[in-house]
Order: sequence, then C-alpha cells, then structure tokens
Amino acid sequence: MKSILIISPYFPPDNAADMQRVRMSLPYFERLGWKAEIVCVDEQYTDLDKENLFGITIPSSIKIHKVKAFPKNITSKFGIGNISIRSMWYFKLKVDLLLKSTRYDLIYFSTTQYPVCILGSYWKKKFKIPYIIDLQDPWHTEYYQNKPKTKRPKKYWFSYRLNKYLEPIAMREVSGIIAVSQGYIDEIKFRYTTLNKVKSKVIPFSAELKDFQIADGVNDKVYFTDEKKIKILYAGVVGNIMVASITKMLTAFKSLPIEWKENVVFYFLGTSYAPKGTGVNSVLPIAKELGIDNSVVEVTNRLSYFNTLRHLRLSDGLLIVGSDEVNYIPSKIYTYILANKPIFSLLNSKSPGNLILTEYPTVCKTYLKDSQHHINSELHNFIYTILSNRTSYTNEIVFTPEVMAKEQVEFFNSVIC
Repeated sequence: MKSILIISPYFPPDNAADMQRVRMSLPYFERLGWKAEIVCVDEQYTDLDKENLFGITIPSSIKIHKVKAFPKNITSKFGIGNISIRSMWYFKLKVDLLLKSTRYDLIYFSTTQYPVCILGSYWKKKFKIPYIIDLQDPWHTEYYQNKPKTKRPKKYWFSYRLNKYLEPIAMREVSGIIAVSQGYIDEIKFRYTTLNKVKSKVIPFSAELKDFQIADGVNDKVYFTDEKKIKILYAGVVGNIMVASITKMLTAFKSLPIEWKENVVFYFLGTSYAPKGTGVNSVLPIAKELGIDNSVVEVTNRLSYFNTLRHLRLSDGLLIVGSDEVNYIPSKIYTYILANKPIFSLLNSKSPGNLILTEYPTVCKTYLKDSQHHINSELHNFIYTILSNRTSYTNEIVFTPEVMAKEQVEFFNSVIC
C-alpha cells in the first residue's frame, strides 16, 4: 500500500470549493492502493461557514492532521488574511514531524490557497519526497493587468506581486501537475520551460450523486419567493470576469414577451466571498440598469453546500455563466447535470466546459462571441421549454468521483515510478 500526504488548508467542516476534489476522492483512494492522510488548518482558525454534514462523506479511517494559523484579527492589521500565509509556518512544523516519523511516497497539494505550495520544494530537498500541485485555478496570472483598477480584485497590487514571486519557487522542484484545464498546464509550462519534461494531466472536477441524497434531508432556508413562477438559478460566486456573460444573458431576458417575464424569476445565490452580511450585489446593478430588477433576486451570502444542492433540485432551470478567460471551466458543471434540470450556458467558445455540456441534450449552449440576437433566440427557446414542460430529466455522468480518483491514482503512480 502506497501512502500520500494531502495538503489542503481548507477541509471539512469548512465549506470551501477547493477541497471538494479531495473530499470526493477519499472514499476510493485506499481501495485503489493508496492510503491517504490529510493536513489541514484547524477550523477554529478559519472564517468560512461550517458544513458538518460533510463528515458523513469522509471515511472514518482517514487520518486528519490539523495545524494552527496566526489569528486573522492580528494579521489583518498588516493586510494579511490569506489562510495559507497565516498557517504556512505551522504546516512546515507539522509536516516536518510527519516526514521524519512516517514514510510517505508522495505529497499532493490540492488547494487554491497556493502560497503553501512553496513548502513542496523545501520538503523535496530535505526529505527527497516528490510532490504534485493541483491547479484548480490559475495561480499567477496576467489576466487583470490590462483591466481598469475598478475591475481588479481587492488587494490586487499585493497578490499579483506575491504570486509572481512565489509561483516559481513552488514550480522549481514540482514532480507533477494536475489541472482542470489543459490551458492552465500550457500556460504554466510556457512560463517555465523547465517544466516541459514534468508530467502533467488534465482531470476535471466531478460530482457526487450521494451528496444530493443527503441534501434531500436538509431543512435550511429556501430563498425561492414565489413557487408559482419559473425559478431559474445560478448558484455561486459572481466575479468581474462574469459581467459580460451575465449582461448578455439578462439583455436576452429583457427581449422576451412581457407575459413571460412576469412569470420568470432569476435567482443568483451565494454571489460573494465576503463575510456574511457584508457582500455587495454584483448582479442586481446590471438588472437595474436594464430595467428588469423586479425579475432578479440576488443573495450575496454563501449557502451551505447541501442547501445549494437542494436549491438546484427545487429550481426549474439552471444557468452556467462563464468568463471571457478562455481556459475557465465552471467547477459545478457535473453538479448541475446531476440536478436533472434544463440548463442554459453562456461560456467562452473555447472553454473546455463546452465539450462536457455537448454530451447532454438538456443543455442549451451559447457562446460569448454569439450575436445578441442569437443569444436572445436561444434563451427564448430555453424558457419556452420550461414553460411548456416543467419536468425533471434523468442525467447520468460517466466521470464519477470514483473515475476521478482512478485518474488521480494513475497519475500518482506515474510520478513515483
């Protein structure tokens, strides 16, 4: 039995998107020949909402090592809130002890809290242990460099320079790269030519049908305000990179017949990463400018993971809106498909997500480069389908969590061979 140490700063009960790949894979790793242990930050040092139901999905045999972090109320005075920076010293101390006392075949960083990945280079030199980095999103990126300051993320000046400095340190000794998009791999290998000989593999995110079964028993607040109206849902954070697609989609909705608009409500739930009660609306201002804000409900507060799944089930249709960034692939694609609802997608035509969506006839696919007239027509057809037939579909996915785990294990084996 091989052994792997997984570095994931956020882990259940934290409700974080970047630990979902690991959470869903854990039940399968051991039967595939790999014993996994987790190193994460103790939840008392994180400020994310907690989701205790995640505990049901994690095998009791998994050993979880928790580390401390410098308190945010202190570090924030110096402008530092990032969990990986606050916890990096404690990760070093804990993993040093583990590597001295236990033999591991591989270290696996699966997180978007990328600064912690620089420890991989240190551990490889000190303990001769290979490490893999999972690029769930781009790390250092030039995407915002030509954007107005108002369109850049908060603390962009600092994060841009920090990422530009730290990324090459982590990539210097990396033994393998996993990414959700081939574009992420191509970009990182273009930036560092020394990585051309480093093994890499594209592994998309998956979705777990069992999670929906758990969600069926959740009794959290439901945000749908009028059961008689058609409920079309987008669940997740809305960033500046999505403004163009949301604007085109809402513009298309404005073109619909009045009697249709009176019977349809768009719900955008959990649109901000900001702490509860402090999020700023990002969709409603667009709707107000178009004069259709009466048909849009936005909730900035994050929903629990299982309550989100419940809302997907209770909706009449789902939205996938994307970015003008060509490599962007929505992490919830398979989750949306398993919800068994009609889907309207508006992505960059080169997004890898389109290849997945093409396999499902319940998806109405449009692209950012399409004319507004074409998007209007396709949204019209999408709404008509829902109005004329409010029935669920039965979708199955081939890329299950077990398959995702097999893909990871195959890559683990190739890296250490």
